[in-house]
Amino acid sequence: MGQRVVGIIMNGVTGRMGMNQHLIRSILAIREQGGLPIGDGEVIWPEPLLLGRSEAKLAALAAQHGLERWSTDLDAALADPFYEIYFDAQLTSARPAAVGKAIAAGKHVYCEKPVTPDVETALALGRAARDAGVKAGVVQDKLFLPGLLKLQRLVRSGYFGRIIAARGEFGYWVYPGPEPEPQRPSWNYRREDGGGIISDMFAHWRYVLDNVFGPVRSVLATGSIHIPERIGEDGKPYEATAEDAAYAIFEFDGGVVVQLNSSWAVRVNRDELFELQVDGTEGSAVAGLRDCKIQPAAATPKSVWNPDLPDPVAHRDAWIEVPATEPPENGFKLQWEAFLRHVVLDEPFPWDFVEGARGVQLYELAEQSWRERRWIDVPELTL
Repeated sequence: MGQRVVGIIMNGVTGRMGMNQHLIRSILAIREQGGLPIGDGEVIWPEPLLLGRSEAKLAALAAQHGLERWSTDLDAALADPFYEIYFDAQLTSARPAAVGKAIAAGKHVYCEKPVTPDVETALALGRAARDAGVKAGVVQDKLFLPGLLKLQRLVRSGYFGRIIAARGEFGYWVYPGPEPEPQRPSWNYRREDGGGIISDMFAHWRYVLDNVFGPVRSVLATGSIHIPERIGEDGKPYEATAEDAAYAIFEFDGGVVVQLNSSWAVRVNRDELFELQVDGTEGSAVAGLRDCKIQPAAATPKSVWNPDLPDPVAHRDAWIEVPATEPPENGFKLQWEAFLRHVVLDEPFPWDFVEGARGVQLYELAEQSWRERRWIDVPELTL
């Protein structure tokens, strides 16, 4: 079996997302399976270089996973021709400068989202990548989740008839500290450090909504700091200056309306941390991260509002589980495999910097809507 070795500079992998989802569950998982098969007995073999600011953390992470290559010198890493891909999972505020350097060095670029703090920077980097002839992609992992894949299959099949509306709930209770210890880093709650649930989650909601319902045409949103003081990693209290919850309405072509709540200050009373109910003339569906249930029009029970009597309908029992058509796979890993095939085989990869910029655009417009307390239209973006 032949190997097509691809060197990857992985910046920011000592952080929670970069380490768990991208390094361990994606790149190392591809190596553990013997590489990514590309036909004729050949595999793509990813060879990561761990990059970051802390020598101690990098050395420990590399040793834990049997890796030898790590560095704190971005310029030296970019100067090494062995590495074809630069991956960035740093704080969003630190990303543009590093990505710009990588493009200038002729590296293909793959980034976490939000790809940049603002739309114009995202489009500028997209133009730079295009002009340099390098490939560029943005992580859009939730498109690969089993529950949303089932939902997209239902939409493509015409199951819903005419889609009327949808409503979604995302979130969970993030401990403010000190006990139990907070399960999210403190910068998430400081606007000056790029925190806030709108910038964190609306970049996700843009590609999810676009893929299920078509392009988002307008947004009405508001945010809130429900817990104004939290405890930081140093055990000291700090003021939360970024919103921990956001409530939004999105409009689409054909009159479709989607309501979506996002919160780090909500206790979960649903089957999954994210659920999206879609209602259509011929049926409804409730999709989560992994599961999806449907209720066709022909199986919809007759509901009558009578507050004086117990409801005779067991509503949850009237839903049917949508079966999986293939074993579930980690969404981050699936998109990494698609990007590696894009780099090596030039296969299509639609999740470029324009797609990343659309996510940034939606959270910028949502924040504008919040500030101005009004609907904001969403214009089209191109390089």
